[in-house]
Amino acid sequence: MRILSAYLYSLRIPFKNPFTHSLSRRLYSDSIALKLTSDCGTVGFGEAVPREYVTGESVSSCLEHIQNSLLPALRYKDLPEPGDQGHKLLGEINSIIPDAETGGAIASNASRTALELALIDCIMKHDGKSLSCILDPISESVTYSAVISAESIKPVKKTAKYCQNNGMKNIKIKAGFGDDYERISSVREIMGDDVSLRIDANGAFDVKGALYLTSKIHHLRIDSIEQPIPRGDAKELARVRENSPIPVMVDESLITIKDAVDLIEKKSCDLFNLRISKNGGLFRTLQLADIARQAGIGIQIGCQVGETAILSAAGRHLSAHLPDLRFVEGSYGEFLLLEDISEEPVNFGFAGKAPLLRGNGLGIEVREDILEKYAVKIIPIKLG
Repeated sequence: MRILSAYLYSLRIPFKNPFTHSLSRRLYSDSIALKLTSDCGTVGFGEAVPREYVTGESVSSCLEHIQNSLLPALRYKDLPEPGDQGHKLLGEINSIIPDAETGGAIASNASRTALELALIDCIMKHDGKSLSCILDPISESVTYSAVISAESIKPVKKTAKYCQNNGMKNIKIKAGFGDDYERISSVREIMGDDVSLRIDANGAFDVKGALYLTSKIHHLRIDSIEQPIPRGDAKELARVRENSPIPVMVDESLITIKDAVDLIEKKSCDLFNLRISKNGGLFRTLQLADIARQAGIGIQIGCQVGETAILSAAGRHLSAHLPDLRFVEGSYGEFLLLEDISEEPVNFGFAGKAPLLRGNGLGIEVREDILEKYAVKIIPIKLG
């Protein structure tokens, strides 16, 4: 089987409510959907969520990179077959994708993810199999966390009450503002003592500021502080971890395998936040998960704000496959987006529970009419 054509959709799907953290305030998704069509007529979809402040990729650089550097590598290329290869198939798909990077980017991971997922979806659909045949699940469901945006105290309380009414037991609160203590303490008061709370600063503090906040909120029983200081020298992050009464999770500091090795060597963190689009696809995210387990580092499977059902589906498969996850984020779908792009909903239900996806490929049917409705740019590409 070979790929004959592709379409790139640059999407802007409005959010139902703004989403704010210390690095950005978002009103809509800015993801990229990639459609591949094979010579057998099979169609596969992938997704990239570029973030300049994470991997250094922008929407425009990501579109250009996929079109001019990644897709040409598929011309006249026979795709591997699933068989019973398990993770080996992911490695073979990964080897097809060039390592060329976008100028100025830390890594072209979002671009890579879009192509990897579209190839996986296409290959597995052609074989009439689910991705779960490769990423065999160890559980029958996935339990997700809620994430509370860094809004003013009134909407934060409203969201916390909504989470309480819907049985959520894991909550992450965005931090990095002057009213952090008030917002975090109000969520603890509303949610009660039996709910896990963690905070995410998105690199908002310096070492001193991070330690001040952790000492102030420690009594609120916070399970982790994510990315307390900006990406940079891992030794600075190690200073925070050594002196913080709250476990430290890394996110923006963890883009590549080299990052992971450096963070572990310098004892800079207690947990990794792995995100498929940030870390370069399923294969590379699995590699990072293996590195974390060998080093005794806890794992969270995270997501990018504004992901559509494509990345949500991939995250569901990954989260059901990996053992001993501390927390899982994603599958926010129409909780956040005005409209998602799949025929079937991917939202989690009461208490964050979500079933496994068993359909062929990623397990969702993408609605191309929705892609076209919210696309600000559509790029057709001939490969055959």
